[in-house]
Amino acid sequence: MPAPQCASCHEARAALRRPRSGQALCATCFCTAFEAEVLHTVVAGRLLPPGAVVAVGASGGKDSTVLAHVLRELAPRLGISLHLVAVDEGIGGYRDAALAAVRRQAARWELPLTVVAYAELFGGWTMDAVARSTAGSGRSRSCCTFCGVLRRRALEEGARRVAATHVVTGHNADDMAETVLMNFLRGDAGRLARGGGLGSPGEGGALPRCRPLQLASQKEVVLYAHFRRLDYFSEECVYAPEAFRGHARELLKLLEAARPSAVLDLVHSAERLALAPAARPPPPGACSRCGALASRALCQACALLDGLNRGRPRLAIGKGRRGLDEEGPPGGRGSHSRPDPRLRSPSPASRDSSSPLGSDDVGVRGRL
Repeated sequence: MPAPQCASCHEARAALRRPRSGQALCATCFCTAFEAEVLHTVVAGRLLPPGAVVAVGASGGKDSTVLAHVLRELAPRLGISLHLVAVDEGIGGYRDAALAAVRRQAARWELPLTVVAYAELFGGWTMDAVARSTAGSGRSRSCCTFCGVLRRRALEEGARRVAATHVVTGHNADDMAETVLMNFLRGDAGRLARGGGLGSPGEGGALPRCRPLQLASQKEVVLYAHFRRLDYFSEECVYAPEAFRGHARELLKLLEAARPSAVLDLVHSAERLALAPAARPPPPGACSRCGALASRALCQACALLDGLNRGRPRLAIGKGRRGLDEEGPPGGRGSHSRPDPRLRSPSPASRDSSSPLGSDDVGVRGRL
């Protein structure tokens, strides 16, 4: 049976049916429609004002690649300038290849690129070193908790180095729905309440963040990358299979098969969620160590690094964090082999890494 005619241009043969609407479109019309929808998201949400210097979190994966390509196409209309910022987590056999893809993108699109590394920012700690440190705990999936927190802090630092005014990441609708599910399953009301909307305004001096692809499905992101013939890195992070996010992802697939609107329903549910006054988290203060925005004495990044330096990597995760204030200054087992856990160039305005997306964000397969 021949393919139907494109419902938009009525000239070319349709190359796909859009997963949500069922509309038959040719490749050109689909890409045009996809870009128009991202433009509408940015403009309607007032996410990127004219004159903004935008740091694009670039991981080399399909989401950040599509985001960078679309924003590059829209930049003249939005009046913004772009700068790619990539994070080197120090994952052998994985991140080097992904960074190579980012460098190819930057050269092809003539966009400036800055790479920041965990080892430089966090006293020599890399994700491979964190994995070795947590291996004996029987809870190796905590690697994703560490990476989600540290990656957010590293991206913020990279954005400041290039004098960016805004940070954008490539989280799509499926990513956000997974996060909502994770936070429901963990009973994390605080993150549920903070996870709505298209980003954060930049409270406490932190840079505003937004997610222009938040309403785009993962399937359409893949289709856009295919039709635009984008070069991206598609391997999954070696630590991702251990992440709790994988269980949420499988559950979401089952829900979407039974109810195709499940993904966007979850995203919009988070946007409309409001907590009763008694359940709201206390107003944030400043981290006593690095000055970042924090809901406790130590921000999440400093707390996690503190646990690593004490040889107790689980100390700052979950209930273990209650003992942080009782442990005294860093100096326990393992601290002799690591420098001070503070950032080398701490930024007082950096945001607390207790991200609205949850601490398991690296389970998004390295997408930014």
